[in-house]
Amino acid sequence: MSLAAETNESLAQLSNSLIYSSMAVYTLAFLAHIAEWVFGSRSKVGRTAAALTTKTATAAAPAVTVQVKTAAGGTAVLDKPVVVTRSGAGARDVPDGSGAAGGTVKGDLYGRIAVSLTALAFLIEVAGVLSRALAVQRAPWSNMYEFSTTLSTVAVGAYLAFLLAKKSVRWIGLPLVTTVLLDLGVATTVLYTESDQLVPALDSYWMWIHVTTAIFCGAVFYLGAVATVLYLFRDSYENKLASGGNPGSFARSVLERLPSATSLDKFSYRVNAAVFPLWTFTVIAGAIWAGEAWGRYWGWDAKEVWAFITWVGYAAYLHARATAGWKGRKAAYIALIAFGCFLFNYYGVNIFVSSKHSYAGV
Repeated sequence: MSLAAETNESLAQLSNSLIYSSMAVYTLAFLAHIAEWVFGSRSKVGRTAAALTTKTATAAAPAVTVQVKTAAGGTAVLDKPVVVTRSGAGARDVPDGSGAAGGTVKGDLYGRIAVSLTALAFLIEVAGVLSRALAVQRAPWSNMYEFSTTLSTVAVGAYLAFLLAKKSVRWIGLPLVTTVLLDLGVATTVLYTESDQLVPALDSYWMWIHVTTAIFCGAVFYLGAVATVLYLFRDSYENKLASGGNPGSFARSVLERLPSATSLDKFSYRVNAAVFPLWTFTVIAGAIWAGEAWGRYWGWDAKEVWAFITWVGYAAYLHARATAGWKGRKAAYIALIAFGCFLFNYYGVNIFVSSKHSYAGV
């Protein structure tokens, strides 16, 4: 075995060790997030119910009359309207939750520990991805194992970037770390592939362009999907309160701390809308790469078809948001269907469908 081969194998083993180490730290972050929610379980509970009750009482209050003097020296009685500020068509005026557990000193402390551990795990995972790249001297995303590890790295990186930008997104932390652990668990067991060189069709600079943008889009689409799922739960919670219902203690302790349904809906829309043009470019870049690799830009290959279906799904979501009758929950369902198409394009096509893009390595 040559020295270069030994060095490559050494770096590949280092990469594996770093990925496993990141999983261990993510596990600690997961436990810290759980502690954050548990110790903050009674903080600021009932703010949404109080806001809805106050708004209902205000809306039902009679108009206030004000007497003013006229130019002729008489008096006129004017109705003083009650002003209610709306946050959007059909939206409720309720406060955001604390973003996670918050509210208590101990809960906030565990939250900060969770974020710190997540950042540490992210740095270790970045080192693992880079070590894999150095081991094979190429882009580290030629198979599903490498794609999965890189995708989870970018998703966590996007989350941390939002936090650095002072955005109130700590509520994403627990579902993010949970799914990252699941992703890495599947990657290191079911999807693991030994480091190897590229097949000829992938040996192109377009791999750095097309696959990189696909990974970034997938990571941001994931954050949007998390916000959409939480929006559906929070919206149901607010509906129940508005109708005089009494949600259970678990629902109150968890959902009360989330941002309002309106805020979650806006976050999901903004991240999906922001990344959609890049996904459009990803589909176009894939067609250009196909033209160079196989001599045709479009061949109705399964990966190409599902990438386009995903594009149509998110285009339909954005169109629905611009249509008055399809805002809210209806648009949210379309967004989740679109993200489901992305997941099937990643897992289903690579594993279950025979195509020119079958580079799963499993």
